[in-house]
Amino acid sequence: MAERRADARRSSAHLPLEHLERVVAGLPKIRSLRERLTCVEARRRQAGIIAEVKKASPSAGLLCESYDPAALARIYEQAGAAGISVLTEPRHFLGRDADLRQVRRVVNLPVLRKDFVSDPYQVFETRALGADVILLIAAGLEDHLLKELYTIALGIGLDVIVEVHTRDELDRALPLDRAILGVNSRDLNTLQTDLEQARDLAHLIPAGRPAIAESGIKNRADIDDLQARGYKGFLIGETLMKSDDVSATLRELLG
Repeated sequence: MAERRADARRSSAHLPLEHLERVVAGLPKIRSLRERLTCVEARRRQAGIIAEVKKASPSAGLLCESYDPAALARIYEQAGAAGISVLTEPRHFLGRDADLRQVRRVVNLPVLRKDFVSDPYQVFETRALGADVILLIAAGLEDHLLKELYTIALGIGLDVIVEVHTRDELDRALPLDRAILGVNSRDLNTLQTDLEQARDLAHLIPAGRPAIAESGIKNRADIDDLQARGYKGFLIGETLMKSDDVSATLRELLG
C-alpha cells in the first residue's frame, strides 16, 4: 500500500488530480459488473466469472512469458466471461496501467482494476484508465479511508468491490451497502488458499447482497458448491493463466 501511495504522489506531480477530474467528468457511463452479475444469476447454472489477466503473482511467480493481456481478454470475452480483471500493480504482479488500457480497447465487458488502492488519486486514475470497477482491500485500509475511497468511487460512477478475508473485515464492509462483497480465500500471511474461508463467511452475507468468491477456485465443482452458498460471481486468475487451453478451461468452469 505504501509503495503505491508513493507512486500516486509521483504521478500527481506529472498529471495533477485536477486534470484527472476533468477527464473523468467527460467519460461515458460504466459497464456495470453489479448489473451483469445479477443478470447472470437469473440464468441459474451459468457462473458469473470475472476472468483475470496477470503476468505474475507473489504466490505463483511468473505465470506467462509471452504476456498479451488484450489477446487473453478477447478469449475470455468470447468464451463467456462476465467481466475481466486486470492487475496493474507493477512490483509484485508485474502489471502496468497500459495493460488495462489495452484490455479496455478490445472488450465490451466490465473491466476491474486490481491494485493496492489507498489514495483518492488512484480512484480517479482507475476511472480515467477505462476501468468500470475498483477493488478496495479492507485489510489494508482503516475504516475512515475505506469509506472515503468507496464514496469517491461511487461518486464518479465506478462499481466497487470491497475485498475481505475475515469476519471482522466483513463486518466493516457490510455497511458499505452499494459495494459488491469479495471474499478472498487466500491467507495474506501464508499466501495459501483454502475455500473453507469463503464457505465459512457465506452465511454471514445478507440474502440478495452481491458477493463474489476470490482465489482458490480450481474446477466446476468448486463453483457449484459456492453458488449453492449464495455467491453470484467468481474471480479466477491462476487456474486460467496456467491453462494450456484458456478458452476450454473457462467454458468448463462456466458449465
